[in-house]
Amino acid sequence: MPPRGRRTESLSKDAIVAAATEILDADGETALTFRALASRLDTGAGAIYWHVANKDELLAAATADAVDRTLAGVDDTDDPREALRLIAGRVFDTVDEHPWVATHLSRGLGQPGMVAVLDAIGRQVDALGVAPDRLFDTATALLSYVLGGAAQNAANARRHAQTGEVPSRTAALGQEADRWAAFDDERYPFVRAMASSLRDHDDREQFLAGVDLILAGIDAQDGPAVGRG
Repeated sequence: MPPRGRRTESLSKDAIVAAATEILDADGETALTFRALASRLDTGAGAIYWHVANKDELLAAATADAVDRTLAGVDDTDDPREALRLIAGRVFDTVDEHPWVATHLSRGLGQPGMVAVLDAIGRQVDALGVAPDRLFDTATALLSYVLGGAAQNAANARRHAQTGEVPSRTAALGQEADRWAAFDDERYPFVRAMASSLRDHDDREQFLAGVDLILAGIDAQDGPAVGRG
């Protein structure tokens, strides 16, 4: 790693993170190099190394920045159920816009962005009145659903965009629904019956319906949701 010298006042870490985010959004993680970043910022790599030690630190900073923007204002919501739906919906939208966020978050619970999402979810789960001995399992189960569902949606979108196999999401769902409708009714009765639902469903609403099912399960175990005061 190049040595860190005298601070370059004209270049801030915020500017570096913003430029890194632009590269990640446009071309993905493999395109994010210090050479590409220096070129975009019209500076030398040494000025970047003053603020960020390596690519992993840069990815962590970009992800944490995206997560901070995602969670901004969530605590202003008085109803913990609505706050959890808000968190889930915002994470879904963030990962849809920045698929690399889910990839980086999946690298471990110790990632700053992951810690922030888990803490936001956990505080709201606690506010629901979940029993202390179930707090960890409940919060992490909801975290896994939210991140997994958001990541899968983003992966599907990327696959269709990269392969060019279908002109749109509507066409893709239509083709898949036609395949479901053609399945053997005795072997796959449920899947065949759901063909029309697949064709017409909204990914985000389907995702939030899953959050509601988890919240209903919490209510069944711990009683109706309660406010925070």
